[in-house]
Amino acid sequence: MGDLPFDAVLCDFDGVLRLWDFGDMAALDRAAGVPEGTLAAAAFAPDLLSAAVTGAISDAQWRAQVASDLAGPCGSADRARELVGNWSVLTGRLDRDVLGLLAEVRTRVPVALVSNATTRLEDDLAALGLTNAFDAVVNTARLGFAKPDPRVFEAAARRVGAASRRCLFIDDTLGHVTAARAAGLTGHHYRRADELRSFTAPLLA
Repeated sequence: MGDLPFDAVLCDFDGVLRLWDFGDMAALDRAAGVPEGTLAAAAFAPDLLSAAVTGAISDAQWRAQVASDLAGPCGSADRARELVGNWSVLTGRLDRDVLGLLAEVRTRVPVALVSNATTRLEDDLAALGLTNAFDAVVNTARLGFAKPDPRVFEAAARRVGAASRRCLFIDDTLGHVTAARAAGLTGHHYRRADELRSFTAPLLA
């Protein structure tokens, strides 16, 4: 790769490239007649979410369990399934600035998407028009382990043919960035697109 500072970029998906408005979930709660935060609490219960993003259960099983857990708060299984169905339609929105920046970076080095995701990730990428936007997609639900497990970073580096120490890892979760640094990668804690552009400027010079 010549004098470039990195041989590959590994980038998180949710919170960096794909953004969610949690007000949407609150609106669904209100429409279902339950307190705001009810859906999020059920969907992101740590043990259940961990099972979904490590592939122990499928995305469909995850959502079915969320609906089951919401049957009481919603007053009936049918109303709970309706709430989860309305939530499942959401796909988030893309940060076009980050998407454009990653496309620029990709002209210089490979870019891999590295996401703690469910088995639905590939379908979401297709729905968002991102099927061919990356050189590799590392979905933890397909690996069987999730960030901050160092094996995720090792697997992603292998997928793009780079040594871990020559990879830049981008994530909005500081704990994941810290783990990547401990594994030998360069880590960037993502907060804003303009900061990311400044950080990756040496790749584009």
